[in-house]
Amino acid sequence: MQTIVNNFVSGLILLFERPIKVGDVIQLSDGQQGRVTNLGLRATTVLTFDRAEIVVPNGDLISSQVTNWTLGDRSMRLRIPVGVAYGSDVEAVIRILTAVATENPKVLKDPAPMVLFLNFGDSSLDFQLRIWIADFNERRIVQSALIREIDRRFRLEDIEIPFPQRICTCAAWTIRRPNAWPGVSRPPAAPVAHPASPTESE
Repeated sequence: MQTIVNNFVSGLILLFERPIKVGDVIQLSDGQQGRVTNLGLRATTVLTFDRAEIVVPNGDLISSQVTNWTLGDRSMRLRIPVGVAYGSDVEAVIRILTAVATENPKVLKDPAPMVLFLNFGDSSLDFQLRIWIADFNERRIVQSALIREIDRRFRLEDIEIPFPQRICTCAAWTIRRPNAWPGVSRPPAAPVAHPASPTESE
């Protein structure tokens, strides 16, 4: 009974304060994302991007952390990691990534795209392209288009995208005879029977 009352009161809070409304894209505390399709007094229905419906008790929406990607603004920042091989021209990489971002019509001019050289990785020089887009729903389409264009530009300018490499060293082991190990003695040899000579048998 207490749970029912809690969900009912939470539903009233959602209806009056409207932190979440029908049509919003939210991310639940377990990481699942979807669009709110129904906001009831006791539970809220979320349609995931895999077309699965999740019924979430309103008490969980109030008591746990929920990310609303479209509450006040549908714009979103994308971060695209890019790794290039050691020895690559750093300035050329920054120039290409900046050009790819600025030439895409879906990328906002303000804030302007930014390219950061973040780290010397295990097998690559690690960069990150940061951009803003106007509509959250287009994030995957824009990201895919940018990655394809980055790959095409890198091929044209012979900039290599490396893959992780591991070097395995195998030690050589010498097999020793049993009697060669310390503390291990050779077992006594079995006596060998010799045939008797003609003179001994007579």
